Amino acid sequence: MDFYEKIRTLPTQPGVYLYKNAEGEVIYVGKAKNLRSRVRSYLLEAAQANAKTGSLMREAVDLDYILVANEHEALALENNLIKQRKPRFNILLRDDKTYPYVKLTLADRFPKVFVTRRLRKDGAAYYGPYFPGNLAYRIVEIIHRSFLIPSCKVDLSRYHPRACLQYYIHRCLGPCVESFTTPELYANAVRDAQLFLEGRSAELERTLTARMSAAAQAEQFEAAARLRDQLSTVHQLHEKQRIATAEQDDDADVFGYHFEAGSLAVNLFHVRAGKIVDRREFFWDDLPDLLEPGNADQPEELGAPSIRQPLGEWVGSQTDRTDTFKPPAGLEAPFHAGPVFSALLKQLYIDQHYVPRTILVPVDFDDRDTLAALLTERTGHRIEIAVPQRGDKKSLTDLAGQNARQSYIQRFRVLEPSRKAIQEALADALMLPELPRRIECFDISHIQGTETVASLVVWEDGKMNKQAYRKFKVMTVLGVDDFASMREVVHRRYRRLLDENRDSDALKEALKGHDFSRAENAPKMSRALAPEGPSSKSKEPQTLPSLILIDGGLGQLHAAAEALESLGITSQPLASIAKKEEVIYLYGNEEEPIVLDRRSPVLHLIQLIRDESHRFAVGYHRQRRAMRDRHSELLNIPGVGPQTRQRLLSHFGSLRDIQQATAESLASVVPRKTAETIWRHFHPPQPPS
Repeated sequence: MDFYEKIRTLPTQPGVYLYKNAEGEVIYVGKAKNLRSRVRSYLLEAAQANAKTGSLMREAVDLDYILVANEHEALALENNLIKQRKPRFNILLRDDKTYPYVKLTLADRFPKVFVTRRLRKDGAAYYGPYFPGNLAYRIVEIIHRSFLIPSCKVDLSRYHPRACLQYYIHRCLGPCVESFTTPELYANAVRDAQLFLEGRSAELERTLTARMSAAAQAEQFEAAARLRDQLSTVHQLHEKQRIATAEQDDDADVFGYHFEAGSLAVNLFHVRAGKIVDRREFFWDDLPDLLEPGNADQPEELGAPSIRQPLGEWVGSQTDRTDTFKPPAGLEAPFHAGPVFSALLKQLYIDQHYVPRTILVPVDFDDRDTLAALLTERTGHRIEIAVPQRGDKKSLTDLAGQNARQSYIQRFRVLEPSRKAIQEALADALMLPELPRRIECFDISHIQGTETVASLVVWEDGKMNKQAYRKFKVMTVLGVDDFASMREVVHRRYRRLLDENRDSDALKEALKGHDFSRAENAPKMSRALAPEGPSSKSKEPQTLPSLILIDGGLGQLHAAAEALESLGITSQPLASIAKKEEVIYLYGNEEEPIVLDRRSPVLHLIQLIRDESHRFAVGYHRQRRAMRDRHSELLNIPGVGPQTRQRLLSHFGSLRDIQQATAESLASVVPRKTAETIWRHFHPPQPPS
């Protein structure tokens, strides 16, 4: 079925829709109360003008959907599919911080108790998460000391001849040795630990009291004493909980954010018993326009003025809190934080065992009430997702927003020291003979050895000198050989530099003895010294740079060194930076690579220069590839002219994607007959074997 025909025939029930590209990859997942209405909104002209939606619809060639019973199920299914498929047009949770849980391995013959940060469907019971993180370890220590359940790595599926030290210091019942305990006694200890972890203190006290009395009557005084100690521990913990009961309602998660220049920082405060016990940070670089077509006419509230974007003006009242940010003319479209928090809260809470009763967010979003109802249904207690407007709760979101601003500054605005200080630090770190004034950096770019190009970028006197950038088309290397490509480019660059310096020296030598102070000889002097081309600065004779930097590892470094040595340049400082490890190799000292602190301004400078060379190389490679595609294979297909070819390339992105597209996908862009002709061209019938 045609792509647009499929959209027109969608049902009007709740569900989840999945956009796919020509390769069958899911690129966006969304949910809707009315599938047909929601998906058709992406085809509206106003929606297509949106950057994100326009890019999505140009790439999408197919659509799948899943019907559900209600909007709650749609929310949960959308969250699961986003986590599984990780579509690149969805807002994805990027957070490397996890909190610990206490794991009780109930599926084992003799269960153990552990602290873990990973939840699995393995039959075990998980309790948590715990804030702060060391609380989980303290709880496990209490379980070891009071209930004698181990967390060792001993295989308890069979018996062993000897017990470990934990048994002899009374931290374990010794299930590893057959005669030390019985399955019944161990099962009682596990059940006690479960009651303790589940917070059922009253029931646990009754159970322990009854067993202690029975042991005393049976004159098993050691067992009775142990049960008495357990009862005392549980009673003390229960009293502490009773003291904090009045503050239980103060458990909350508080969000704040700061957005600027396409990047977003979000802070999350965990408030437990009225105190902030921990903070989490989330970052998104180069955040795309997040205004979805269904929300195009619904401006969203932003946070406190202290955390808003610093440029532009505010539209609407400052008291009704329904304003939205309008940047100055020429800047990007307004940023709406609602879709961010909608996606973030779903991914954070829907699958969590514990959700605080109150979640405070700085902005409203469409499915806030629906998400709160779903979390209430799953947790068994009322969950409130609130957008505070005044009072103490508003102060909390403002505080989170102010911290988010500081997080943004630390992450995206690295405070740079003075130019001389960073030059001195760079010279010291890389053992340069003098303060670096000029750094030249090379990078190679290609796709499977085709259209191989290279870039040269220049850092000079504290900033990038774009007038000195150079592009290279690799001439002598066939196929994938980054080392040979680097050798060729470095050799060409510095051979030409040496030739230009020799020509300049020869010119100066030839001009010796001529008196150019006389007026009639002045034009000769001007013509002799004037460089060719429009820019005199770029044609001035240059010396070798303070440092040559190579984007790559040891192979690229040695290839560049060979090129320099072939030109007789033997004392030039030369280094490379490996992409993944961010390790710097200094030529002549490769056995001891330089590992800089990730916050080091020197590393930030080297990364900035390296990233700029990569950007410049990739841009040139794309330019070369675009020139090649102008005379692509598509023009050899009957019925495909320049306009059809351009339409196909704009929609699919590349010739390779067109080759892999199905006839149905092609038919969504060009007429059916032309689509079938294109498909047959790239999929000729195979001769019989």
